[in-house]
Amino acid sequence: MSSEPPPPSQHPTHQSSAGLLDTQEARDRSPSPLPGNVVPSPLPTRRTRTFSATVRASQGPVYKGVCKCFCRSKGHGFITPADGGPDIFLHISDVEGEYVPVEGDEVTYKMCSIPPKNEKLQAVEVVITHLAPGTKHETWSGHIISS
Repeated sequence: MSSEPPPPSQHPTHQSSAGLLDTQEARDRSPSPLPGNVVPSPLPTRRTRTFSATVRASQGPVYKGVCKCFCRSKGHGFITPADGGPDIFLHISDVEGEYVPVEGDEVTYKMCSIPPKNEKLQAVEVVITHLAPGTKHETWSGHIISS
């Protein structure tokens, strides 16, 4: 008999409340509200962005796009650029104005790279320019209006 400890298992296990052993899979990123879009992890917010990144973004050009989706409870969504290209990540802290964006809203925004690799982009200084017709819009204070 050897005195070596048993080899570690591939997946860490823990005992659930029902007393059963479960395997715990590590998740690198949060699930997206839309298939095919990956939500950055950790979420880049206005508070966690560096001052230099904020300055670079504010000096950049203004782009136009359409809100593809936005989930107020999760605090993020995506914008489809008017000139095509991949969807742009949008965090709740970067929305300017009094309305919560909904699908179909026309927006203007500037872009900022997402650390740590700075390979992907996120929309900052997002302003809703035209509310999507025939939809209900909510203000940040909770009032609902129809457009």
